[in-house]
Amino acid sequence: MSSASSGNFYDVLGVPKGASKEDIKSAYRKLALQYHPDRNKDPQAEERFKQISEAYAVLSDDDKRKQYDTYGREGVYQRYGSEEDIFRGTDFSDVFRGTGFGGFDDILNQMFGGGRRNPTHGNDITVRIPLRLEEVVNDVTKEMEIPRSESCPTCGGSGAAPGTSVKTCNQCGGSGQVQKVQSAGFARFIRVETCSRCGGRGSIIESPCRDCRGRGLIRRTRKISIKIPAGVEDGHVFRMKGEGEAGENGLPSGDLYVAVEIPEHPVFKRDGADVYVGAQVNAVEAMLGTELRVPTLYGDVKLEVPAGTQPGQTFKVKGKGLPRLSRFGKGDEYVKMSVYVPKSLSGKQKDALRGMLKDGNIQ
Repeated sequence: MSSASSGNFYDVLGVPKGASKEDIKSAYRKLALQYHPDRNKDPQAEERFKQISEAYAVLSDDDKRKQYDTYGREGVYQRYGSEEDIFRGTDFSDVFRGTGFGGFDDILNQMFGGGRRNPTHGNDITVRIPLRLEEVVNDVTKEMEIPRSESCPTCGGSGAAPGTSVKTCNQCGGSGQVQKVQSAGFARFIRVETCSRCGGRGSIIESPCRDCRGRGLIRRTRKISIKIPAGVEDGHVFRMKGEGEAGENGLPSGDLYVAVEIPEHPVFKRDGADVYVGAQVNAVEAMLGTELRVPTLYGDVKLEVPAGTQPGQTFKVKGKGLPRLSRFGKGDEYVKMSVYVPKSLSGKQKDALRGMLKDGNIQ
């Protein structure tokens, strides 16, 4: 993890927490042009450039931004694992299109360890799992069918037909790149290009596998069991290492990211591990006290409503919230009371109430 970024990502970019994507992009563009090391020779410019680029990579992505808003920077890195994962999918070239200034991917690649230039594994896959609030009171296992690339079983991922072998490209010597030298007067220019013979693979397949046609990969749909712990929150993302797309040329598979979606519940409102629900009594019940049955995520329970209950008063039902992800125990349920006044009363009811007012028994 880089030590570059300290402080709030919104402060780093100089935008409010509710800033739109366009505002975030505009702020980043302005700051990146100001602090790009090729333009700003101040010794602190490179560190500042790292900070604003990291902030933009997180805040410009909906899932990463939600994770950051909920758990902070450490939570983002715990979820996504590395700087390579943080920056994956961020199109910096799009930010600067039309400005006449480029090279941002290259400079970031140098700053953050060079892991972004060439693929190191297969592509990642992101899936979304919708869950009802009632489902997350316990651990739950969901099975999903995931279409993905896998190593071809016929050729073992080599791309060559069984009984044949892959040969090293004699044009690039297996590097996948060739150097081309151009002379202009006394100057000589060396340009590195992708090998035209092997297409950058570094090897030649003279007899391609008939099942994968030389790619070494085939497309399959796998049924994968995804275990989700009790108490998970909306927007939580799980990383299943090695369950993504298979890598080409023997590279390891990417990862599977599972994003949990829990829609708003028609009855319960959630706040972390606690839940809130409304209940209603009439004015007389509020004055005299009563017993109600109130819903919880675990079934209805009895609630004693004491005499003199006021509108908006809240009662706690201990332990009827959701399991806590980070520690033992459960949250609580809070029942907020509303009091309604009947629109019509019988003559006897009116007389009884007038008598109470006359006697001064209602205060």
